Amino acid sequence: MKIKKNLTATLISLGLLAGSAASQAASWCESGKPVKFAGLNWESGMLLTEVLQIVLKDGYGCAIDTLPGNSITMESALGSNDIQVLSEEWVGRSEVWNKAAAAGRVVGVGAPIVGATEGWYVPRYVVEGDARRNLKSKAPGLKNIADLGQYAVLFKDPEEPSKGRFYNCPAGWTCELENSEMLKSYGLEASYTNFRPGTGPALDAAVLSSYKRGEPILFYYWSPTPLMGQVDLVKLEEKPGVDKKISIQVGLSKAFHDQAPELVAVLEKVNLPIDLLNQNLARMTKEHIDSPKLAKIFFKEHPEIWQAWVSADAARKINAAL
Repeated sequence: MKIKKNLTATLISLGLLAGSAASQAASWCESGKPVKFAGLNWESGMLLTEVLQIVLKDGYGCAIDTLPGNSITMESALGSNDIQVLSEEWVGRSEVWNKAAAAGRVVGVGAPIVGATEGWYVPRYVVEGDARRNLKSKAPGLKNIADLGQYAVLFKDPEEPSKGRFYNCPAGWTCELENSEMLKSYGLEASYTNFRPGTGPALDAAVLSSYKRGEPILFYYWSPTPLMGQVDLVKLEEKPGVDKKISIQVGLSKAFHDQAPELVAVLEKVNLPIDLLNQNLARMTKEHIDSPKLAKIFFKEHPEIWQAWVSADAARKINAAL
């Protein structure tokens, strides 16, 4: 009898604890605690952040906030729960993320973008020429990153003419560190300067300026982005056996993941089809639309996509807010 009483007491205790946890989870937004987002500074990240904020704010009544910073800083903030959501996390790319994930401080959920790409690029006219623009091929044998050692003079750095110039990611982006390691691993450090533009738009400007003039340029880039729809590029191949599988998830602090399961269930469903995403990003550039406005346009034009992520009640509230 005593054993039964103890077991009953234990079960009741566990039940109370479970109920308490559920109550805590349901009250993340009801308690007034804001959901803090990483203020990402690349186009797809900015748009996706706005989309998620509309979902949580208008659909589920959450207070939201944004903390700006580069990707590495934001991953650190996510690991310490100073922010709760990083909308576009390229999982596995960053040692900061990897260590935080291994320590159980961050969690990746869902697949907001599928089909993303990245790599080192040159304009197609550099390899194949362009008869319409009267441009002759200057590097017909250029196919692999490993070939770049013999083409340094073609991509001459105006500030250090004895070397070629490789346009890396802006400093502070995760890809900047990875590209720097690749320069070393391919033995290109002695023949190329590792040029880091100050911002993403500065990188875009350098690429577009060279492209319009028909000049050679070597640079890192990725998709989804507006630029990919504006220029014709060749992606240089990496070493045999290198297979970079890109997984993009919504990055969450472990505290938020555990304490707000009803919101996590929504974020797990979010997906922006990549073709539509690229079209919208190109529209952002061509029509000079900022990400908050473009996010609202997306909600108005594509209810068939986002309504699958949320409850019927949340969908009504989002529509009313629009």
